[in-house]
This record gives sequence, structure tokens and C-alpha cells, in this order.
Amino acid sequence: MILVTKLYQFDDNFVQEAYIEDITITMKAIILKGQGGVDQLSMIELPVPEPGENEVLIKVNAISINPTDIYARQNPALNYIFNNEDPKILGWDVSGVIVALGDQVTDFYIGDAVFGLLNFPTHTTPGHAKAYAEYVVANKADIVLKPENVSHNEAAAAGMAALTTWQPLSRKPIKPGDRVLVTAAGGGVGHFAIQFARHFGAYVIALASGSKKELVMSLGANEFVDYQKTSFLDVIEPVDYVIEGLRDEHIEKTLRIVKKGGTLLSLWSHIEGSKWEKQAKELDIHAFYNAVVSSGKDMMAIAGLLKDGELKPHISKTFKLEEMALAHMEIEKNHTAGKIIVNPA
Repeated sequence: MILVTKLYQFDDNFVQEAYIEDITITMKAIILKGQGGVDQLSMIELPVPEPGENEVLIKVNAISINPTDIYARQNPALNYIFNNEDPKILGWDVSGVIVALGDQVTDFYIGDAVFGLLNFPTHTTPGHAKAYAEYVVANKADIVLKPENVSHNEAAAAGMAALTTWQPLSRKPIKPGDRVLVTAAGGGVGHFAIQFARHFGAYVIALASGSKKELVMSLGANEFVDYQKTSFLDVIEPVDYVIEGLRDEHIEKTLRIVKKGGTLLSLWSHIEGSKWEKQAKELDIHAFYNAVVSSGKDMMAIAGLLKDGELKPHISKTFKLEEMALAHMEIEKNHTAGKIIVNPA
């Protein structure tokens, strides 16, 4: 629906007529035709969605691409996240400007620049945010105002990847003076983890490839270990806390350098009921996994750190919406420094 105005002249007078005309406004969106390779991603034209009563419509300026996007594209077991809706549209991280409000939205206004992790699924419930598009509908509870001194690209980058570490650190905080090891430290989640650990007053040891040394040291790491040249078990003294950004068998190694009574946070692999839970108990280590959730409240903390300059997203590459397949292929290399961003316009 669109408001249309026309101007008519009667003698020397002009009369303006306003009325609603049923015109469908369309947008570009990237749909997923089916789980599989990047050839399953396709750009089409779709009607611009309308916000529900507790929702806003956002004109998207930036979309952040995450490894989760790749898993959801490839894995048929994750088809449930789309809630049997068609077409399937990936994406959860956005930054943009509000262009329409639902009836019950009173805390945001048209023209507000906002960002957030939208409607992220759990292991049992769907979460079809449909962010790979020029416009997206967002629940007001998932978004926060973007700081004026932060770009849309930077804001979009600080959604899922930042919350993945921030949320569990609120459960089991890092203490000032703790020695903290961050693995996969140069990646999307890892480069935020370094900055959070420094924010809490930790001494940070970064484990990454040699090509990312300059990045991780610039973000505040106190020590750097190149896993391609050195076994970290041979060179790192025992630590109080591990932020484990790698999966599965790597956990067995990192548990071996945590002090008795220390903590291991696994960002990707479940601990409960696993062999690593047993190993951790035997070593008197608190090991846990945390699943990220959408939360405007938590995004407010992220926004504050961005505004104050304590959190600085690193964006290694940007792509256009029609280059979504290339963005996915870049993530699939598993060597991305920081974040990948897609700009619809």
C-alpha cells in the first residue's frame, strides 16, 4: 500500500487529493532454493514485508555474514529454522534505518538507525529472520540504536559474533588479572573475544595463524602464538580462562593448560554429556558451552562499548548483495580475519 497525492487546478485554485492506492513495492532478496552449495543462493524480487504490532521495518544498509549462515545453507538438518516458510531467506545480523513502525512500537521512531541480531533460532525452535534483503522486519526486542560514531558496516559486524562471547562472559566473568587464552583469535568471534577480555582487565594470549598477528596485537593481545609454527602446549604457561573458538578435539588440548579451578568456555561444541565434561571434572575445571540468543538488552552493552571505542570491529572484505555467493565462499575458506559484510545498496 502506498499514499498517493495528486494536484488539480480549478480556475485559479489548486486542490490536492490524497488517497491510498494498492501498489506493491518490491525489494531484492537472496533466497535459498534448498540446502547445498552456493548455487542454491538466488536473487529475486519480493514484496517489501510489513511490520507486525511489535515490529519495525528496516531498510538494510549492512548485513554481517557468519559461519552459521554457511551451516544453515549446507545442512538439511537445519531446515527447521525456516519454520516451513517459503521462500527461505538466510541472515540474522543487520544494521539499517527504520522506515515503518508496528502499532505497539513507541520506543523507536522512523529514521532511527538501528542494529541487532534478529530472531536467531535455538536448537529446537525456528528463527527465520530473512535478513538477506533490502528490507527486513525486526522485533523491537532484538534491536538497539546505532551509535552515531559507528558505521553501519561496523554495527552489523558486532551482532552475532560479539554476542557469542559477551553473553557467556556475563554468566562466568573474567576477573581482573586473569590470564586468558583466546583460540581462533583472529576470526569474527575471536577478535571480539580479545577485546572483551581486555575490557575486563585480563592478560590476553592470542592463538592464531601468523598472518593475523598484527591484527590481534593491535586489538590488545599481550602475547601471540602462531599455531602453524608452535605447539601452544609447549610455550604457554597455565591460564585461568580459555575462550575456545575451535571445535571438538581441540578442547582436550586446551583443557590441559587451564589451572585447577579455572574455566573453559566452548563457543561451538557442547560440553554437557561429552567426554570433555568428564575430563574437566577430573581436572577441577569449570567447562561450559553457551548458545547465543537475540537480545536487544545485551546489544545495548555492545552499543555502549562501540560508542566508547572499547570495541572495534575489523572488517576484512565487503560484497554487494548480488555477490552473496562470493561472501559465502570467503567464509568457507576458514581463514577470514574479522568479519565479512554485504551491502544491499
